[in-house]
Amino acid sequence: MSESTSAGSPALPGIASVLRFSTELIAWVAAPWALASHSPWLAAASVVVLISLPTLLSTPGDKNSVLVPVPGYVTIGLVIMQLVAAVVSAWVAWLPAIAIAVSVLAAATVVTELPRWRWLATAPARPAPQALR
Repeated sequence: MSESTSAGSPALPGIASVLRFSTELIAWVAAPWALASHSPWLAAASVVVLISLPTLLSTPGDKNSVLVPVPGYVTIGLVIMQLVAAVVSAWVAWLPAIAIAVSVLAAATVVTELPRWRWLATAPARPAPQALR
């Protein structure tokens, strides 16, 4: 949840990180819950996708550890994927009151993520080469 960042990314630990991580956790629970009645395999695949893609793919400068560098728009897309999975799955699997709360959380996450998304929108997949000392 708390991400050490470099290269000017506004993804500092704070309310945006807490909201984003909370929404991710909900997606990880709600998506397989919503899909389990259709296919246990699909439910398991949803967890693998929702957890593994953001773990493997990240934008240099947004996090210190980057396994597979991707442009910022990919990171934005992964966050949106988590948000959509959380909201849609909550509406499918849970009571309306809970789904409304998840929807409000997702909306708050979007608002707090906007500074990071603005930065990510211009972030390349690979950092600029450093000058030799």
